[in-house]
Amino acid sequence: MADTVGFIGLGIMGKPMAENLIEAGYDLVVHNRTREKAEELEGAMVAGSPKEVAERSDIIITMLPDSPQVDEVLAGEDGVFEGVEEGNLIVDMSTISPVVTEELSEQARERGASMLDAPVSGGDVGAINGTLSIMVGGSEEDFGRALPLFEVMGDTVIHVGPVGTGQVVKAANQIVVALTIEAVSEALVLGSRGGVAPEKILDVLGGGLAGNKVMEVKREKLLDHSFDPGFKVELHHKDLGIALAAGREYGVTLPVTAVVDQMLQDLITNGRGDRDHSALLTLVEESSGHEIGS
Repeated sequence: MADTVGFIGLGIMGKPMAENLIEAGYDLVVHNRTREKAEELEGAMVAGSPKEVAERSDIIITMLPDSPQVDEVLAGEDGVFEGVEEGNLIVDMSTISPVVTEELSEQARERGASMLDAPVSGGDVGAINGTLSIMVGGSEEDFGRALPLFEVMGDTVIHVGPVGTGQVVKAANQIVVALTIEAVSEALVLGSRGGVAPEKILDVLGGGLAGNKVMEVKREKLLDHSFDPGFKVELHHKDLGIALAAGREYGVTLPVTAVVDQMLQDLITNGRGDRDHSALLTLVEESSGHEIGS
């Protein structure tokens, strides 16, 4: 546990991930755009810039919203690349474009550092409980070096291939999650309109082939219409945009993904982009003229 770990990005996901690393005994140097959030993290050293994080750390983790933010934090003024030394390892756990990942990885290599892309799935619940699914792209050597950190933050950690492939797998993951939320929403509205209690629908479906993690993790949000974000609509819309762009690049048709992407856009256009992605339920309810449980 000799490595000092830098952590940049202390949002809904990043803060509990960093807290778990501190709890496990790691020395953390942290930075966040809003400094107050970094200062709230007990047991961590606060840095004034990404550059300073890199200067004071051996492994630097980033957990940021999108490609532009990762590019700015790594390659921008006072960014990580200005502070890295030979042998440093950068671990980007954000969900961003595979193309941007590959470009940034090359810039890291030019500075004697290396990079892993390690996006996660599991939402705020997985981040808090340390049960995230982590899909990692990069070299075997770098994966082995970061594995003890991953095992603190997640319980499913898989090396999926070279740099960039972690982001490809995350795009696939986000397709399945979005389409599953939409399918569960349709099932709930249909069953409720037909006179069945929504909780009974979830109980029955969860016991058969239709069972899925969405019904377990999002159960209370769906039943109570409590859409405080664990993962925001606007972020999932961004992720499906990455998936659709990858589909164009690889010549893969993603017709249903495109439909659900537009449903997320609908929520954003109508001021619900900051709601949890399970708010897809409200679109199905509105188009059907029926709120579940009513």
